[in-house]
Parts: sequence; C-alpha cells; structure tokens
Amino acid sequence: MQLRPSTITLTFALCTLILGALAFAHGGMDHVMGTVTQVSDHSVSIKTNDGAVTTVEFDGETKFIKGDSAATVKDVQVGSRVVIHAHRYDNSLHAAEVKIGVSSPRGQH
Repeated sequence: MQLRPSTITLTFALCTLILGALAFAHGGMDHVMGTVTQVSDHSVSIKTNDGAVTTVEFDGETKFIKGDSAATVKDVQVGSRVVIHAHRYDNSLHAAEVKIGVSSPRGQH
C-alpha cells in the first residue's frame, strides 16, 4: 500500500498542530513534579515519579504558591509535593513558578 502525497501532508500537518498546541499549553516551559528531597538558598531538588532527582534554581522573581495563596521558599520543605514550571537555560532549569501541594491531615481524605 502506497500513501498519497496528500495523506502524508495531512498527517504531517495534524502532528504539527498537535505538538504546537501542547507546547503552547505549557508555555514552552519544562514541568517538574515530585517530592522535595533538598532545599537550599537558591535551588530545590525534586525526586520525580520515575525516581530521577532534578535540581531547579530559583530567585526573587520566582512565584511560590500553596493552595490558592501566595507562599515563600520557606513553605517548601523536604517531603513537600511540588509542581514546578521552569525555563531551561543552557543545562539548568530556572523556576518561574513553584506550586506547593496542600496535604490534608493524616487519616482524613
């Protein structure tokens, strides 16, 4: 079976649109989600669901959010669950936003 050039063009266009929409939805940022393993003055290390540890840098421009409220880096603790939206610069990640998970007290769901 041979594909027609119009079928190939249509398939390529659809793939391009889907990938473009995904990139736009994420604002061109990398997303790191997992559990905090270490916090320093300028970075946080995250153990992701696949077991890898990723370090993300932050500065005074980084937004910290916990639930629906503004937070600070002091709210990030080892063991916290986070989702980080980060820009890639060279070989490092720089956090634009750190969303800190809000957990319910133990025994409550």
